Amino acid sequence: MVEPLLSVSDLKVHYPIRGGLFGRPVGYVKAVDGIDISIAPGESVALVGESGCGKSTLGAAILGMTRPTAGEIRFDGKPVIHGEASRARNLSRDIQIVFQDPASALNPKLSIGESIAEPLAIHGVGTAAERKTRVEELLGLVGLHAGHATRKPNAFSGGQRQRIVIARALALNPKLLILDEPVSALDVSIRSQILNLLLDLQKHFGLSYLFISHDLSVVRHFADRVAVMYLGHIVETGATQDVFANPVHPYTEALLSAVPLPDPMAQRTRRRIILKGDLPSPANPPKGCKFVTRCPLAQSVCHERQPELRRVAHAHASACHLRA
Repeated sequence: MVEPLLSVSDLKVHYPIRGGLFGRPVGYVKAVDGIDISIAPGESVALVGESGCGKSTLGAAILGMTRPTAGEIRFDGKPVIHGEASRARNLSRDIQIVFQDPASALNPKLSIGESIAEPLAIHGVGTAAERKTRVEELLGLVGLHAGHATRKPNAFSGGQRQRIVIARALALNPKLLILDEPVSALDVSIRSQILNLLLDLQKHFGLSYLFISHDLSVVRHFADRVAVMYLGHIVETGATQDVFANPVHPYTEALLSAVPLPDPMAQRTRRRIILKGDLPSPANPPKGCKFVTRCPLAQSVCHERQPELRRVAHAHASACHLRA
């Protein structure tokens, strides 16, 4: 059995709510509340759910941008200890992130060549001439020209800027990329180009991806496995084809009912599941199952305790009291 490149066990990220005269905690925002997830070498795992469910917080905790409250993160067989400077420096070479908005991810005062070379300079990789050669190589890998290196970010389109961000993320030869909504800020016509580029780069370098998204139509064609997240919890996980073909959790079922179908007749006759209300606040989550306030199937048992993930088929698990 291949050891996971990334393994997250019972991870929690709780933010204190401070009040009173001395600013003592009066409660906690449970952004991530006991997550288990793993990614194998060369695998793409999608993390999906509505805005506010904790997806990006989980990505930030893995990257070291947010300190976990509890739980364990292991990368390449070694524990990630937040606050350990030498380990964090090495980890930043192996794990990189591609953000949603490429415009805000690039310094407008730097040329794109300087932006791409920046992580190389920070880590002391190569001479100035070698870094210049590496920048030109990376620009070619993402479909841009070496001559573009001297231009500023505002000279490029949104899709080109995201290619630049991807090139910078690849500069240190990472093993894992965290892709945080990498195409949601782009025009529809450009999205497929960027996704195909990421797939080509994955094959070329053997990269692993954690693909954070709310768009299941994109996830279906990109990820090997999918984990559905709701209010800080994983409620369903499995191979992408299994989850799409046989969604078990009512929340997954509702999300998939909103994905457009290519067949117009099937699209007109399908049953759309409309969830009641909004995502509850992670500062005041419902008791019992966190989905209970919006679930069309909810019964008394759902108010009593949070269900655990249970296997419903090979490598397919769901956290629901009523479906197993």
